[in-house]
Amino acid sequence: MSNPFVRIVEPLDPKQPLKKFFNLSKLEDVRYAHLPFSIRILLEAAIRNCDEFLVKKEDVENILNWKVMQHKNVEVPFKPARVILQDFTGVPAVVDFAAMRDAVKKLGGDPEKINPICPADLVIDHSIQVDFNRQPDSLQKNQELEFERNKERFEFLKWGSQAFKNLRIIPPGSGIIHQVNLEYLARVVMDQDGYYYPDSVVGTDSHTTMIDGLGVLGWGVGGIEAEAVMLGQPISMVLPEVVGYKLVGNPQPLVTSTDIVLTITKHLRQVGVVGKFVEFFGPGVAQLSIADRATIANMCPEYGATAAYFPVDDISIGYLVQTGRDKEKVMCTKRYLEAVGMLRDFTNSSQDPDFTQVVELDLHTVVPCCSGPKRPQDKVAVSDMKKDFETCLGAKQGFKGFQIAPDRHNSIVKFNFEGHDFELAHGSVVIAAITSCTNTSNPSVMLGAGLLAKKAVEAGLTVKPYIKTSLSPGSGVVTYYLRESGVMRYLSQLGFDVVGYGCMTCIGNSGPLPESVVEAITQGDLVAVGVLSGNRNFEGRVHPNTRANYLASPPLVIAYAIAGTIRIDFEKEPLGINASGKKIFLKDIWPTRNEIQAVERQFVIPGMFKEVYEKIETVNKAWNALDAPSDKLYTWNPKSTYIKSPPFFDGLTLALQTPKTVEGAYVLLSFGDSVTTDHISPAGNIARNSPAARYLTSRGLTPREFNSYGSRRGNDAVMARGTFANIRLVNKFIDKQGPQTIHFPSGETLDVFDAAERYKQAGHPLIVLAGKEYGAGSSRDWAAKGPFLLGVKAVLAESYERIHRSNLVGMGVIPLQYLPGEDAGTLGLTGRERYTIIIPENLKPQMNVQIKLDTGKTFNAIMRFDTDVELTYFHNGGILNYMIRKMAS
Repeated sequence: MSNPFVRIVEPLDPKQPLKKFFNLSKLEDVRYAHLPFSIRILLEAAIRNCDEFLVKKEDVENILNWKVMQHKNVEVPFKPARVILQDFTGVPAVVDFAAMRDAVKKLGGDPEKINPICPADLVIDHSIQVDFNRQPDSLQKNQELEFERNKERFEFLKWGSQAFKNLRIIPPGSGIIHQVNLEYLARVVMDQDGYYYPDSVVGTDSHTTMIDGLGVLGWGVGGIEAEAVMLGQPISMVLPEVVGYKLVGNPQPLVTSTDIVLTITKHLRQVGVVGKFVEFFGPGVAQLSIADRATIANMCPEYGATAAYFPVDDISIGYLVQTGRDKEKVMCTKRYLEAVGMLRDFTNSSQDPDFTQVVELDLHTVVPCCSGPKRPQDKVAVSDMKKDFETCLGAKQGFKGFQIAPDRHNSIVKFNFEGHDFELAHGSVVIAAITSCTNTSNPSVMLGAGLLAKKAVEAGLTVKPYIKTSLSPGSGVVTYYLRESGVMRYLSQLGFDVVGYGCMTCIGNSGPLPESVVEAITQGDLVAVGVLSGNRNFEGRVHPNTRANYLASPPLVIAYAIAGTIRIDFEKEPLGINASGKKIFLKDIWPTRNEIQAVERQFVIPGMFKEVYEKIETVNKAWNALDAPSDKLYTWNPKSTYIKSPPFFDGLTLALQTPKTVEGAYVLLSFGDSVTTDHISPAGNIARNSPAARYLTSRGLTPREFNSYGSRRGNDAVMARGTFANIRLVNKFIDKQGPQTIHFPSGETLDVFDAAERYKQAGHPLIVLAGKEYGAGSSRDWAAKGPFLLGVKAVLAESYERIHRSNLVGMGVIPLQYLPGEDAGTLGLTGRERYTIIIPENLKPQMNVQIKLDTGKTFNAIMRFDTDVELTYFHNGGILNYMIRKMAS
């Protein structure tokens, strides 16, 4: 059927009649001018893709009528312009695509139908680790080790780039996915198939939202959902509420964009924006560079919103020019946005749209701050850091507590490192990393760190040699301007050499600490500290031996590295004493905003971006030399411990199986609040005493060859064993932290995987009990795939993180939610009961279902299939099964 909105199609330039666009201003609908700018993008996509099948006129009307419909739980479809993946999530996606080709062939269909329809970019950025640092050749050594460890994965990805159409791979060593997206991949306006339309993206990484800072609407989805989008399916979403976040005032001279984002993160957590869009407006936005806006948008998952959108303005257009984009295309971009009413002037309040609610921040009130010690939303002013940490030491075990006995708060452990004696105490910094897309994309904080390093070196300050310092820029452009501006050598002198281009310490790829440091930490049971310029600091994520981890701006990372401890009041205590005996305070070496901006104007220039990105797909010689098979069907190697055909489609038939009641399920684990995807499916190192380690050892590997869970996401045998394997897991059945549970039929305490295997062999289904925000954190599809493989049929929680709930749906695991006001405590659930979940025949979105216990108790819970499309996936046993049946029939 033809599009019913063809009447509003016209050329953007009469001289180029074949380059058209849907002119939304021709709708002549007064509601359009009142829509938030982010909703206008959903509207345009619905109008352009309206076929009265996947996208209907009714959907367009619902979006136009956003002001009324936002509160009515209305489902709308959205077809993003493109998909972006990183390698930790991209490898399993390509594995699934390869397995889907096999499944379609088995069912008699054409396997080559399994192909990305929506363009996809995969950036390899999560595989490199900080194995070497403080050496002139650290970068080269880390990259060589990355290839040595990941050759199989990289060969597989190279096969995928050749076997699948519409899939582009950005090789390792190029930078961090979100920074590459911001500086190179993002178009702002697409020019494709004869049409101009807004760029939009979904990605298999929570921090995809970073691109919202440039005016490209984007957010993170589960890998499973992304695969469906790649196959041409729209995302089915509930029409979101939009919180208008008004920025006013000017930041103080010593404040960084990191301080602003940590302040906003805490503020929006308090406001409550889970599942909503946040759209920034007000004159304060005009004070922020695109890099500043991108920093704020990057941490959107940490405040819980779906998207954190900054509409396109003249500063956005200027950024496209600054980063070396084609000037003619940039002019077309501006002309298109003006034509459809999507170019914003933040100083013009008459352009302000309607919002669900408005909250405000005066940028002048922001003070330097960090976040921690265990969550990104726990902001601490730098002036309060010493006192706050010392309070946390003695506080009860929790997000802000370590429960260290008062008589041990001042414990000191002496140790020797490289022939010199040192001391460690609670609060000692052992990792200081300038890392992650959040900040390395931002020249102001990177040059700020460089200028601070220069002043520190000139003042005679140093960093203790045992502290693991590192600098992992998000793109080659960063190294370019740090070098050209003359600050790189000072960073190196303090130990902040470039160790790699990728998401390193922030994802847990922090590499090993010196053995003498680990021994000292263990001996004193010390709360050692990691300070990083990242966006995540959950327990067990950064490094197993840093129990406290703080997010901080790059200059503050260096400051705490020089101090060597978090227990310092910078206003009263010196950073250090130089060789002349002079006390040097932080205020003596801290660069002002004006100093930084002057260097940025001089050294961050378009030529750098052009030079770096022109050769991005061919610059890595090791990648170019990889030999990959050219067959359209992948030949699985049974000896591989990295790439394995997953069992998700075993026994799949074209006929649907009716969902059955879950009978007599045991509880595998019982959790409290804020269980993250890091707890469910860790990305970091594989513990030597874990089920995954035992499996790899049985395959002939030594611990040195284990690599990380993130790197082995193409192998379900490792990932099933790595499910709930986080060393900081808190399971209510066990009285200490660790990845264990009780196998109730025998009463034995076992590793989670071993207990699940026992249940599976006996034919017993499983469920998981949880509190609020279950699945917070990264958009990790293995956090749903892993429990599915363990035999978990349902999760019963007080609330869910948005992406994780959709991932559970995608795998056919039932997300159940307690009724309002109820939880395990009010219902008297111990988790030792057996649960029968009654699945009625006529399922409806968000319906109540009955749960019966073997104790005789009965209660209701909400079945969180939120849309009819999600119910369709459930009837098919998951989203991928649905796609296979569709392609094979």
